[in-house]
Amino acid sequence: MSNSAPPRLPENSRGSFYRVSIGPRSEPVTLDRPCVVGRRPSAPRIPQGPGPRLVRVPSPLKEVSSTHLEVRQLGSSVIVTDLRSTNGSVVMVPGSVPRKLRQGESVVVSPGTLVDIGDDNILQILPIKRHVDATDLEVEAGDLP
Repeated sequence: MSNSAPPRLPENSRGSFYRVSIGPRSEPVTLDRPCVVGRRPSAPRIPQGPGPRLVRVPSPLKEVSSTHLEVRQLGSSVIVTDLRSTNGSVVMVPGSVPRKLRQGESVVVSPGTLVDIGDDNILQILPIKRHVDATDLEVEAGDLP
Protein backbone atom coordinates (compact mmCIF):
# COMPACT_ATOMS: atom_id res chain seq x y z
CA MET A 1 0.00 0.00 0.00
CA SER A 2 1.45 3.41 -0.97
CA ASN A 3 1.41 6.60 1.10
CA SER A 4 -0.22 8.64 -1.67
CA ALA A 5 -3.25 10.90 -1.15
CA PRO A 6 -6.71 9.31 -0.83
CA PRO A 7 -8.98 9.10 -3.88
CA ARG A 8 -10.43 12.49 -4.82
CA LEU A 9 -13.33 13.85 -6.80
CA PRO A 10 -12.62 15.05 -10.33
CA GLU A 11 -12.33 18.81 -10.84
CA ASN A 12 -15.75 19.11 -12.54
CA SER A 13 -17.55 17.73 -9.43
CA ARG A 14 -20.47 16.62 -11.55
CA GLY A 15 -23.28 15.38 -9.40
CA SER A 16 -22.91 18.08 -6.71
CA PHE A 17 -26.19 19.94 -6.38
CA TYR A 18 -27.97 22.09 -3.84
CA ARG A 19 -31.51 21.09 -2.94
CA VAL A 20 -34.66 22.94 -1.94
CA SER A 21 -37.42 21.73 0.35
CA ILE A 22 -40.90 23.18 0.13
CA GLY A 23 -42.76 22.71 3.38
CA PRO A 24 -42.10 20.15 6.09
CA ARG A 25 -43.76 17.21 4.33
CA SER A 26 -42.14 17.41 0.91
CA GLU A 27 -39.15 15.53 -0.44
CA PRO A 28 -36.25 17.87 -1.25
CA VAL A 29 -35.94 18.85 -4.92
CA THR A 30 -32.44 18.61 -6.42
CA LEU A 31 -31.32 21.69 -8.33
CA ASP A 32 -29.78 19.74 -11.19
CA ARG A 33 -31.99 21.95 -13.36
CA PRO A 34 -34.03 25.08 -12.60
CA CYS A 35 -37.07 24.68 -10.34
CA VAL A 36 -40.19 26.79 -10.99
CA VAL A 37 -42.66 26.98 -8.10
CA GLY A 38 -46.26 28.14 -8.20
CA ARG A 39 -49.95 27.31 -7.96
CA ARG A 40 -49.92 25.99 -11.56
CA PRO A 41 -46.36 26.60 -12.78
CA SER A 42 -45.49 26.59 -16.46
CA ALA A 43 -42.21 26.56 -18.33
CA PRO A 44 -41.00 29.75 -20.01
CA ARG A 45 -42.08 30.24 -23.63
CA ILE A 46 -38.47 30.54 -24.75
CA PRO A 47 -36.45 27.93 -22.86
CA GLN A 48 -32.80 28.53 -22.03
CA GLY A 49 -30.93 25.34 -21.24
CA PRO A 50 -32.61 22.32 -19.66
CA GLY A 51 -36.34 22.59 -19.06
CA PRO A 52 -37.33 23.50 -15.51
CA ARG A 53 -38.73 21.15 -12.92
CA LEU A 54 -42.30 22.39 -12.26
CA VAL A 55 -43.34 22.25 -8.60
CA ARG A 56 -46.98 22.85 -7.72
CA VAL A 57 -47.85 24.15 -4.24
CA PRO A 58 -51.26 24.56 -2.59
CA SER A 59 -52.60 28.10 -2.32
CA PRO A 60 -56.18 28.11 -1.01
CA LEU A 61 -56.08 31.89 -0.46
CA LYS A 62 -54.49 32.47 -3.91
CA GLU A 63 -51.48 34.22 -2.31
CA VAL A 64 -49.13 32.22 -4.56
CA SER A 65 -49.05 33.18 -8.23
CA SER A 66 -49.50 30.55 -10.93
CA THR A 67 -45.79 30.76 -11.79
CA HIS A 68 -44.33 32.48 -8.74
CA LEU A 69 -40.62 31.79 -8.19
CA GLU A 70 -37.59 30.21 -9.83
CA VAL A 71 -34.72 28.58 -7.93
CA ARG A 72 -31.64 27.61 -9.91
CA GLN A 73 -28.07 26.57 -9.29
CA LEU A 74 -25.48 28.39 -11.35
CA GLY A 75 -22.04 26.94 -10.70
CA SER A 76 -21.58 27.03 -6.93
CA SER A 77 -24.32 29.64 -6.36
CA VAL A 78 -28.08 29.37 -5.83
CA ILE A 79 -30.20 32.12 -7.36
CA VAL A 80 -33.80 32.85 -6.37
CA THR A 81 -35.88 34.92 -8.82
CA ASP A 82 -39.36 36.31 -8.23
CA LEU A 83 -41.19 35.68 -11.51
CA ARG A 84 -43.25 38.88 -11.35
CA SER A 85 -45.53 37.40 -8.72
CA THR A 86 -48.53 39.37 -7.52
CA ASN A 87 -47.88 39.13 -3.77
CA GLY A 88 -44.09 38.87 -3.79
CA SER A 89 -41.53 36.65 -2.11
CA VAL A 90 -39.77 37.28 1.21
CA VAL A 91 -36.17 36.05 1.44
CA MET A 92 -34.75 35.34 4.90
CA VAL A 93 -30.98 34.75 4.76
CA PRO A 94 -29.60 33.50 8.11
CA GLY A 95 -28.24 36.44 10.12
CA SER A 96 -29.90 39.07 7.89
CA VAL A 97 -33.09 41.10 7.95
CA PRO A 98 -35.94 39.55 5.86
CA ARG A 99 -36.17 41.17 2.42
CA LYS A 100 -39.13 41.32 0.05
CA LEU A 101 -38.07 40.82 -3.55
CA ARG A 102 -39.38 43.23 -6.17
CA GLN A 103 -41.19 41.72 -9.16
CA GLY A 104 -38.60 40.09 -11.40
CA GLU A 105 -35.75 40.58 -8.90
CA SER A 106 -33.06 37.91 -8.39
CA VAL A 107 -30.86 37.34 -5.37
CA VAL A 108 -28.01 34.93 -4.60
CA VAL A 109 -28.76 32.90 -1.47
CA SER A 110 -26.95 30.43 0.77
CA PRO A 111 -27.93 27.14 2.42
CA GLY A 112 -30.32 27.76 5.30
CA THR A 113 -32.10 30.60 3.48
CA LEU A 114 -35.90 30.55 3.75
CA VAL A 115 -38.19 31.99 1.07
CA ASP A 116 -41.83 32.68 1.97
CA ILE A 117 -44.08 32.77 -1.11
CA GLY A 118 -47.40 32.92 0.76
CA ASP A 119 -50.13 30.59 2.01
CA ASP A 120 -47.66 28.95 4.44
CA ASN A 121 -45.41 27.81 1.56
CA ILE A 122 -41.85 28.27 2.76
CA LEU A 123 -38.90 27.06 0.71
CA GLN A 124 -35.61 26.20 2.38
CA ILE A 125 -32.31 26.08 0.52
CA LEU A 126 -30.47 22.92 1.59
CA PRO A 127 -26.72 22.23 1.39
CA ILE A 128 -25.06 20.48 -1.51
CA LYS A 129 -25.64 16.76 -1.63
CA ARG A 130 -22.78 15.06 -3.38
CA HIS A 131 -23.42 11.90 -5.33
CA VAL A 132 -20.29 9.79 -5.41
CA ASP A 133 -19.96 6.43 -7.06
CA ALA A 134 -17.03 4.32 -8.17
CA THR A 135 -16.77 6.05 -11.55
CA ASP A 136 -16.28 9.44 -9.83
CA LEU A 137 -13.14 8.41 -7.94
CA GLU A 138 -9.63 8.71 -9.26
CA VAL A 139 -7.52 5.89 -7.87
CA GLU A 140 -3.90 5.10 -8.57
CA ALA A 141 -3.03 1.46 -9.22
CA GLY A 142 -0.85 1.37 -6.08
CA ASP A 143 -3.88 2.28 -3.94
CA LEU A 144 -5.81 -0.83 -4.96
CA PRO A 145 -5.68 -3.92 -2.73
